[in-house]
Amino acid sequence: MSENFADLFEESLSQLSFNPGSVIKAEVIEVNSSYIVVNAGLKTESYISVAEFKDNEGKVEVEVGDQVDVVLDAIENGCGETKLSREKAKRAVTWIALEKAHDEGNNVKGTIIERVRGGFTVELERVKAFLPGSLVDVRPVRDPSYLEGQELEFRIIKLDKKRKNIVLSRRDLGGENEEALEALQEGQEVVGIVKNLTDYGAFVDLGGVDGLLHITDMSWKRVKHPKEMLEVGEKIKVVVLKYDRDKNRVSLGLKQLADDPWRDIGRRYPIGSRLFGKVTNITDYGCFVEIESGIEGLVHMSEMDWTNKNIHPAKVVGVGTEVEVMVLELDEERRRISLGMKQCQDNPWDAFAATHQKGEKIKGNIKSITDFGIFVGLTGDIDGLVHLSDISWTETGEQAIRNYKKGQEVEAVILAIDSERERISLGVKQLEDDIYVHYFAEHPKGSEVTGKVTEVAKGVTVQLDDGIEGKIKLADISRTRVNDASDFFDVDDEIKAIVIGLDKKSRFIALSTKELEADTGSDAPANTTLGDLLKEQMEKE
Repeated sequence: MSENFADLFEESLSQLSFNPGSVIKAEVIEVNSSYIVVNAGLKTESYISVAEFKDNEGKVEVEVGDQVDVVLDAIENGCGETKLSREKAKRAVTWIALEKAHDEGNNVKGTIIERVRGGFTVELERVKAFLPGSLVDVRPVRDPSYLEGQELEFRIIKLDKKRKNIVLSRRDLGGENEEALEALQEGQEVVGIVKNLTDYGAFVDLGGVDGLLHITDMSWKRVKHPKEMLEVGEKIKVVVLKYDRDKNRVSLGLKQLADDPWRDIGRRYPIGSRLFGKVTNITDYGCFVEIESGIEGLVHMSEMDWTNKNIHPAKVVGVGTEVEVMVLELDEERRRISLGMKQCQDNPWDAFAATHQKGEKIKGNIKSITDFGIFVGLTGDIDGLVHLSDISWTETGEQAIRNYKKGQEVEAVILAIDSERERISLGVKQLEDDIYVHYFAEHPKGSEVTGKVTEVAKGVTVQLDDGIEGKIKLADISRTRVNDASDFFDVDDEIKAIVIGLDKKSRFIALSTKELEADTGSDAPANTTLGDLLKEQMEKE
C-alpha cells in the first residue's frame, strides 16, 4: 500500500516529544555570519543566532552537515516558526552530567569566576554554582583570591535543578583526588597552584593537600624572596621531595627539575682561572658574585683589594656590578667557591720589590703613627713600617717618635722587602752611620775612657761621647765592697774608666773604675773616693 510523503512526515512528528525544553537532534544546513540554519525534522527550518555556536575564543564551532543538540524552545513563535536554542541544549547536557556526578559521588571541574557574598561563583560548563568561603580548601584560607580564574576540581554537595541551585565544596574532595594523594611518591613530578607566598617559601595547592616549596628549593641561584620567582595563583610543575602521609605534609622542589649547575664545576672552573661575574649580595665580610646561573662565590673583604684590607665591601662594589674574579678555592661537596678580585690586578708589593732593593733610600709621607712605629706611604698605595727601634741611634723609640707628625714627609732606608707577607721594613736612623760602630772601633776592650756621670742608682751611667753611654755595675766600682754607688760618685762628676765589655748587638758598653783603681796600686781605705786616689797619684808623681 502506498503512502504519500505528508502522511509519513506527520507520523514521524507524532513520535517526537514536542514539550518545551526537550533536547532534540538537528542538522546544520547553513552557516551565516549572523545565524545558523538547522533542520530538526520539523515542518520548517529554524534560525539560531551564530553567537550560540561560538566557543570561548569566539570561533564558530560547527560546519554544514554537523549534527547538534538543540532545545525546543517553542513550537510556534507567532510567525509559524519553531524556535530552537543551542545554548539551552548545552546547559541541559551539562545538567545531565552534573546530576550523574552528584549521584555517583564524582568530582567535577569548574572555574571560579567571581567573588560574591559568602563565597565564590563557579562556572561549570555554562552552569553557575556556588562555592561557600568555608569550603574553599581543606584548611581555612585567609585570602582565597589565588584560586580565582583557575580550573579546579569540586565535589557537588547539593543540587536542585528546578531552582537552578548547585552548591560545591573543595574541602570534601575525594575519589580521584584521594587516590592521587595515595599514589603520591617521592621523586614524582606534580602540577599545583601557588596558594600563598611567605618569606621562607611558597605553599602549593596540589588538590586536597598543600605542599611547601622552600625558598632554598626554588632555584639553584640565590633567591631573596619567593615573589621574585612566583605569583599567587600561578600553576607550576614541581617534584615531590618528601611526603609524610601521617601528617599530610609534602615538601616540594622546583630547582630539582633542572640540572645541578654544581656538577663537574671543578672542571669548568679550575683553581686559578679568571672570569667575570655580577655582584648579587653585599655583606659586612665580603660580597657574593654569580659566575653563572645558580653558581655564586664569596669574595672575602681581604681578597677585594691589595691595600685596603678592612674597607667595607659596599665602598668597593655595588649589587649588579660586573667584576673580574679569580677562583681561589673550590669545595664541590659543600658547594662553596672562594673568589678573589685583587688577584686580577697587579700586586703592588711585587711591583715594589721589582723596582726597589734593600739599602735604597726612599721618601714618603707619614700615613699613621702607632705604639710600635711609623707607617710611611709608598708608591702603589702601600705602606712601609719604621719600627720604634729604627728611628734613632741615640734616643729611645718612645722619645724619638714624638718628633714626627701625620702627613710629614720623611726619608728612610729600605731594610727589608717581603712581598709574600706584604711587609716593607724601613729605617730612619740608618740614614746616618751607627755611632756605636765607630766608637767600638776606636775604643776596644781595655781602653781607658773619660766621661760625665749622668745617673747614680744601682749602678752608674756615664755619658762618654754625644749619644754614647756606658754602664758601671756596683761590683766594678771598687775593689772593696760597694753597697751604694753614691758613696763614690755624684751626678756631673768627670771620671775615667776602663772598657771591660762591648756588645754590638745591644749597643752596651760595660765600664769599670775598679780596673783603674787596680792599675794605681793604691792601698787606700774603702771610703776613699776615686778623686782622692787620683789626687794622691798625682802628688807622688
